[in-house]
Amino acid sequence: MSRPVVRRLLVGALATTVVAVLGATAPAEGTGTTTQARTQARAKASTVVTPGDFTGYGFDQCLAPTQKAMNTWLQSSPFLAVGIYISGDSRACRSQPNLTPRWIRTQLQKGWRLLPITLGPQASCQPRFPRYGDDVTIKPRPGANGKYSKARAMGRAEAKKTVGVAADLGIAAGSTLWYDLEGYDNNNTRCRESALAFLSGWTWQIRELGYLSGVYSSAGSGILALDNARVNRPDVYTMPDQIWVARWDGRANTSTSYLRSDGWMPHARIKQYQGGHDETWGGVTINIDRNFLDVGRGSVADPETYCGGVRIGYGVYERLQPASGDYHPAKPKVKALQCLLQQEDLYTGPISGRYTKATIAGINSWQTQHRLKVQSVWTPRNWVSLLSEGADRPVLKYGSAGSAVRRVQRALKATAVSDAKMPIDGVFGAETTTMVKAWQRKVKLPVTGVVGYESWAALEAGKR
Repeated sequence: MSRPVVRRLLVGALATTVVAVLGATAPAEGTGTTTQARTQARAKASTVVTPGDFTGYGFDQCLAPTQKAMNTWLQSSPFLAVGIYISGDSRACRSQPNLTPRWIRTQLQKGWRLLPITLGPQASCQPRFPRYGDDVTIKPRPGANGKYSKARAMGRAEAKKTVGVAADLGIAAGSTLWYDLEGYDNNNTRCRESALAFLSGWTWQIRELGYLSGVYSSAGSGILALDNARVNRPDVYTMPDQIWVARWDGRANTSTSYLRSDGWMPHARIKQYQGGHDETWGGVTINIDRNFLDVGRGSVADPETYCGGVRIGYGVYERLQPASGDYHPAKPKVKALQCLLQQEDLYTGPISGRYTKATIAGINSWQTQHRLKVQSVWTPRNWVSLLSEGADRPVLKYGSAGSAVRRVQRALKATAVSDAKMPIDGVFGAETTTMVKAWQRKVKLPVTGVVGYESWAALEAGKR
């Protein structure tokens, strides 16, 4: 968010929208609300909860990038998450010409994980705010009951405004909405306590309206205060569901000495580990901050079964051919081949593990369709082509998970660049990234570690 304390801002193009149907006054914390159903009904552009389950890299910048830039970075950068500021009167970039419901919908369809952020009222002792004169800061008075009720009410009001904008943009209920609280002086008691009260009101209201609450702040101020309150005063403030720590230590993880190891664990943290700098991917340069995310369940892939339990994942996919002399093709690998051909409607016989004429007919059909040498021998190149085949070809990179990742992992095993360190688990981690880069280098593709359209085409052609 804003430098030098934390980071630059990303803003929402529709951040000035105030949703009248949410009402002008929020209910007190702990009371019911009638607005949740109406809010969820308006978030129609997408049913994708964001960021969802994810462990990987993200970036943010002041202005939401153009679609062309997003497309280029999707294909070439290591990032799969992007911060977008959608609301808040104190944000640096009040105008966001690129940020529209269509922009949101397009990024989610392409696989980006979005981090919708608000920068509204800031801590009363933050010297850089108010920024414009028409924005306000958090009211620091404790009030007659000592509970900073006015600060809590401000947090609830900002949450209602943010949810309205999020729903209009098509950000689905269940997504995490983030509040950016810039760094401040934790030694100023009223400033700190009113900021915590504001965030407590924010979190309560965000949840009431069907979303998850996230808080971004510097490790030594807002995050430290939240963690201390979590441990020492658990009944005083409502804690956010997820936290986003600004700690520019250059370490791509979610740890910091300012935060206890058990806080928001497992899978409820983001860390901004590098501040503003230029990065160029695919010829497109953007000034960004870098982040590492571990949220939801982390990147996970659900179990899969094939052909009633046939194993199709192996460390090695060797050449297969009709039996002759002392040679007999390995039955488990033949079963895997028959299963995969059956899924492509090229084999209708039993999955027996026997290299039959029907199996060879299926092989020949595949080879013909993919302009491979038509023969009774099934080669490693044929394996690469078949193992990577599937209905979808999403952009995959560190943090991706699912059946498409498993297809790539199995195909890499047949390229002769893989090793035992890379599992076939459907999660695109460090080992898979290393193997993708090694294969890309071998087949003379741009070495990005990203499986984009060029890599999918090369895999389906059997390049190894």
